Amino acid sequence: MDTSLRRQAERILKGAANHRRIQILLLIQEKRCLSLFAIQDLTAASRQAVCEHTRRLALAGLIRKRYQGREVHHTLAPLGHRILGFLPNLLAP
Repeated sequence: MDTSLRRQAERILKGAANHRRIQILLLIQEKRCLSLFAIQDLTAASRQAVCEHTRRLALAGLIRKRYQGREVHHTLAPLGHRILGFLPNLLAP
């Protein structure tokens, strides 16, 4: 595996390496599209924390952000779907 692939894998894994980010990914998967405010309500996290977590998820390529006026809507990117599909196998005994 070359250096660029290792760095890409690191970016993806770091993007998902937090229990709150995994929770956000699962919520977006369930609801298909969530605003920042909806994520904040569903996770009971602060606005600042949700902003930072969604920023990291977007940088890792796991979610997509769509801006509509003052609101930001989040959907799962194809890579986010693959990571969520991978989690059950990772956690299996």
